[in-house]
Amino acid sequence: MMNRIIWALLVVFVMQSCKKDNGVKTLYLAHTLPQTHPVHKGILEFQKALNEKSGGKLEVKIFPDGQLGSEREVLELLQIGSVAITKVSAATLSNFVPEYHILGIPYLFRDKQHQFDVLEGEVGKSILQKGSKFWLRGLCYYDAGSRSFYTSNKAIRTPEDLKGLKIRVMNNQMAINMVEALGGSPTPMAYGELYTAIQQGVVDGAENNPPSFVSSNHYEVSKYYTLDQHSSVPDVLLVGTKYWDSLSEEEKVWVQESADESSQAEKVFWNNSVEESMAKAKEAGVEIIIPDKSLFQEQSKSVLEAFQKDHPEMSEIINQIKNQ
Repeated sequence: MMNRIIWALLVVFVMQSCKKDNGVKTLYLAHTLPQTHPVHKGILEFQKALNEKSGGKLEVKIFPDGQLGSEREVLELLQIGSVAITKVSAATLSNFVPEYHILGIPYLFRDKQHQFDVLEGEVGKSILQKGSKFWLRGLCYYDAGSRSFYTSNKAIRTPEDLKGLKIRVMNNQMAINMVEALGGSPTPMAYGELYTAIQQGVVDGAENNPPSFVSSNHYEVSKYYTLDQHSSVPDVLLVGTKYWDSLSEEEKVWVQESADESSQAEKVFWNNSVEESMAKAKEAGVEIIIPDKSLFQEQSKSVLEAFQKDHPEMSEIINQIKNQ
């Protein structure tokens, strides 16, 4: 409790120190990613576009690298109005807004084109708006690639190879259910602890996208990377409704247009980063495995079935996605 109080006071201090009295509105944007990450580069495009559209009237102050807390902590800051905007994984956001659970269903999207047709279409925009009743209004999605398994001592070529392996997952029920369905032993763990956990054999592997696999240096302790691409969980750029409601209609248009433009720019940054990351992993001696994805898809069907049984109210959205 004391740590959370200190953290909250620190955030207030930082925000007060950044205030200006020259008529410029400052939007505080916090996220947990390093400044080399393609999503951060997309956020810089948002900052640039908003400055240009507003003629400097709306200024974005970015706090990267988890300076203002974890994704969950920053979401709470948005809800109370201390921070205006953040970027979080849809998996984290699902703990606040249930509809985002849908985007973590294994093999929900047929391919990348289908994914962004959905996210940028009626269904995706509808999900972005679902968070408003929780004071979290979605602005746009950022490409966060596809998550795949990587392991230290045993190659994963079929779901059978996962049996008995301890696989680190996010603290997210969908991810836990998916690894269980494929025969592995899901092990929720803080991301910052993962490198050492793999190195010391506490877990046998994990799952993530190529840029994260490389930027975290996990490729140094995981010599097998299996591109089963079991889920494609996007990142989401959000604005707190407390801040959003303080903006004029014109300012809201500037913010939304800037977000949409940054989303398109981020896709290019992401694709370039994937190519660079895969090349670096190969150079380091990581074996890249291209499995028969249909085997993983078939065995993970039970995750979707269980989700629809537990959340029948979301079946309509799922069917819309599958039929698009």
